[in-house]
Amino acid sequence: MKKSLIKFSLLFILFYSLSFAQTIDTLTVAFWNQENLFDTIDDPDKRDEQFLPDGDREWTEDRLDIKLYHHARVIRSMNDNRGPDILGVCEVEHQSLLDSLLSKYLKDKPYKVAYLEAPDKRGIDNGLIYNAEKFKLLDVEGDTVHLEGNWPTRLVLKVTLLYKGKDTLYVFVNHWPSRSRGQEKSEPNRISAAQTLRNAVDEIFSKNPGAKIIIIGDFNDEPVNASILNTLRAHPFNCDTVKAGEEFETGGELFNTSYTAFENGLGTYKYRDDWNMLDQVIISGSLLTDSGFHYICNSFEVYKPYFIVTHSGKYKGAPFPTFGGRRYLGGYSDHFPVMAKFIIKSE
Repeated sequence: MKKSLIKFSLLFILFYSLSFAQTIDTLTVAFWNQENLFDTIDDPDKRDEQFLPDGDREWTEDRLDIKLYHHARVIRSMNDNRGPDILGVCEVEHQSLLDSLLSKYLKDKPYKVAYLEAPDKRGIDNGLIYNAEKFKLLDVEGDTVHLEGNWPTRLVLKVTLLYKGKDTLYVFVNHWPSRSRGQEKSEPNRISAAQTLRNAVDEIFSKNPGAKIIIIGDFNDEPVNASILNTLRAHPFNCDTVKAGEEFETGGELFNTSYTAFENGLGTYKYRDDWNMLDQVIISGSLLTDSGFHYICNSFEVYKPYFIVTHSGKYKGAPFPTFGGRRYLGGYSDHFPVMAKFIIKSE
């Protein structure tokens, strides 16, 4: 009888301890430029003529299906084959393409899509895929970037998520204007996009300087360019320069987790012989200092499993794209994805 009581007491203590134990979740956030993910249907409001069965790229249902399969393979392989919890994407013609990606090749994953159609005449938009078992979608908004002459471009997509009924997370998905006219001539366009984003961020900070914000995207600029550094005011952040236990002011500030990789010569897009860190993960200061929800130092990664890398020839080491110029290669994308990880602790 005495032994039974002791055994019961130990079990009760164990159960009591476990019921109040701290649980820890690891959150994986990723971004990937999809490289012209078009459907095969002519949209009269968009310049999609190249990406039709009778267009220059001979974009058929078979080729589209291969691309969707390839993208699902990459997504599935992320986060130790569990897939990311949040994935921002750009260069997607319509939400139906992301819906098809999930229903055909990722239907075993608890993913849902947040998306808005943009005024961009190229017909490529930003979107977000998120783990619906962890997040509830609260809101989706799109901020218009006003360029000279009111030229339409991609929206800055703002997605508000609620993590397990507790933490509100603001995720901004970006695809800023390209460098097609040269970096210097096109720079004012990216500065306009950066100012649009900064205004949206400041609106959140005005209500809560400790807001949890993650900014992801293809910025077509690097961490030290004026749009990122001066207009968006995303501070270069190097985990190795922050001493354990050191306190520093982070309220209302942004920090670029991509900076160390950039400083080490890494990149996501190869132009001629130069690597460019165009795809980045930028976070609010609270995600550095909040003990319950914070960035895992040095977890930023340019993600390049062997099967999305070109392994021979002139472009060895670069991403394996769907097209090389106008020539169909059947690859994945001309950009490598990026990832960052966060710890969430809860009682």
